[in-house]
Amino acid sequence: MTLTASETSTGTKIVLGRNQYGKAEVRLVKITRDTARHQIEDLNITSQLHGDFTAAHTEGDNAAVVATDTQKNTVYAFARDGVGTLEGFLTRLGDHFTTEFEWVTGGRWAGQQFFWDRIEDHDHAFSANKSEIRTAILEIADGQNNIVAGIEGLTVLKSTGSEFHGFPRDRYTTLKETTDRILATDVTARWRYNTDAVAGGGIRFDDVYASVRRLLLGAFADTHSLALQQTMFKMGEAVLEAHPEIDEIRMSLPNNHHFLVDLTPFGQDNPNEVFFAADRPYGLIEAAIKRDGVPDTHPIWENSSGFC
Repeated sequence: MTLTASETSTGTKIVLGRNQYGKAEVRLVKITRDTARHQIEDLNITSQLHGDFTAAHTEGDNAAVVATDTQKNTVYAFARDGVGTLEGFLTRLGDHFTTEFEWVTGGRWAGQQFFWDRIEDHDHAFSANKSEIRTAILEIADGQNNIVAGIEGLTVLKSTGSEFHGFPRDRYTTLKETTDRILATDVTARWRYNTDAVAGGGIRFDDVYASVRRLLLGAFADTHSLALQQTMFKMGEAVLEAHPEIDEIRMSLPNNHHFLVDLTPFGQDNPNEVFFAADRPYGLIEAAIKRDGVPDTHPIWENSSGFC
């Protein structure tokens, strides 16, 4: 018996599953120089298309394949007319590809935005601000735009106001309970906008980003923490209480451990002042904080790796 290319020796048919393709990490720096005081926008854009690309995979037929180079060029061409908000820029790209090519039924467009500070308020000299990265993901599926925005790499620390005790102990437990410790983490957060709110327009994405950042920092600072989990929940709760257009927020918080150094061999005390900052291993706390009634799953999370 001669097997077809789509069958195995057991007679099982082989078919193409879910797929997407595009151009990843298009680095874009846009300088707006319509006045003597220049503006800089620094982005990293990924474009991936959804549709019926079966023939390309099984036959090598590229008739429906919008070249990844074309997707890259479109990013640069659209930037010439201005970037605007990160979410808005991704939406422009998504709307373009799903209307320009009738067989493109949707896609995933992701972006990172890096920040620059002016050097002593100079008109055209900047230094990189490495405190955080702004993120956004747009997924178009079944005619709906779903947007997840976020922040990553925001390092925060509290020198007191944090405890950790009451945990179970067994023969492998050596960690001492404490009522006063350093609490430090690198905040990665992603919040999903309500689909109806996105469709209705009017979301001021830059303002919401600034507000969410402020709320996350405020809750981290103001919560007397009995566990990083408790602090995380308070941070998410603050965001959802202030922004009805957000359905849920997911966070990943490493516990950046600071261990008290034993100075007794040197004849010195250490009243919670000298620490060893360990980079690994570290605790990793992750959770979704959502409104009651919001499902535990949403299609956009299936295409956003690295989150629970």
